[in-house]
Amino acid sequence: MTLLRTAADDLLQVGLDEVLFEKYREIKPVYPQIFDIRSSDRKYEWTSGFSGFGNLITKPEGTPITYDDPYLGYKTYFTHLTYGLGFRVTMEMQQDDLYDVIRRMPMALADTVVRYKDTQCANVFNNGFTAFPTYMSSTSTGTSNSGDSQYLFATGHTLTGGGTYQNELTTAADLSVTSLEQALYTMRLTVGDRNELLDLEPKILLIPPQLERTAYELLKSSGRPDTANRADNWFPSQGLQMIVWNRLSSSTAWFLLTEKAAHNLIYYNRLELETDSDRDFNTKDTVYSVVTRLSVGWSDWRGVFGTAGV
Repeated sequence: MTLLRTAADDLLQVGLDEVLFEKYREIKPVYPQIFDIRSSDRKYEWTSGFSGFGNLITKPEGTPITYDDPYLGYKTYFTHLTYGLGFRVTMEMQQDDLYDVIRRMPMALADTVVRYKDTQCANVFNNGFTAFPTYMSSTSTGTSNSGDSQYLFATGHTLTGGGTYQNELTTAADLSVTSLEQALYTMRLTVGDRNELLDLEPKILLIPPQLERTAYELLKSSGRPDTANRADNWFPSQGLQMIVWNRLSSSTAWFLLTEKAAHNLIYYNRLELETDSDRDFNTKDTVYSVVTRLSVGWSDWRGVFGTAGV
């Protein structure tokens, strides 16, 4: 039975897809541990903050209940961007691939896709003191911005009910006993838009590889690592999980996060991964490509804390 060209092309894509998606599922990036992964079926998504309610009010006998309205927070738009890449398999390579090069190509492409997504998420932290993600804006057609026009980490986030609060150390500091203790206290005292305590609990210490030893000594030592005197180390009792992210670009910046359910870092999957292939009539080569659509950022700054270090 003659194998038609179209059938051969289909078989090639099926084989490449099988290798690519197997590798894609094997790779374990960091960002799913950090970001709330959501799906999307539209050009952009938007979120709006919500303050909750004020304190309960005394109700004397025979009097009506007092009613309250929550404060609406800032609106944030996430506009998805499209990314793609491909490679060419020559006719001669298909005929003479003695060293399994074709099989390694989709594996490398899968690694590229995951690496790029992981980097885009890491850049939320890398640029969190100086820039906004390209995907985010405070209007559906505006330039990159956040709801309160502050970078992710700032000392003056505006509360819609009046006042400000911070999720950055007032003075940048390297990771140490003193700075980590100060960050924990500041984060736990985070307030909502009505200046109400939110009772946030830091759960993750996020660091670059250069701070792994320091973080380990802080979180795992039985004695205080900053003194030779006999003193118990308080940090192990705080239940912090250490996550090392190789894609954090600063060797001095470090971060605290709540569990995912309590913070507002969002990754939108508009199109997780799609493949395609075609035969070039003139060269008889096969071209193979992948495409993905995504956006990433934050809808609210609460639940994350950071300092750039020194």
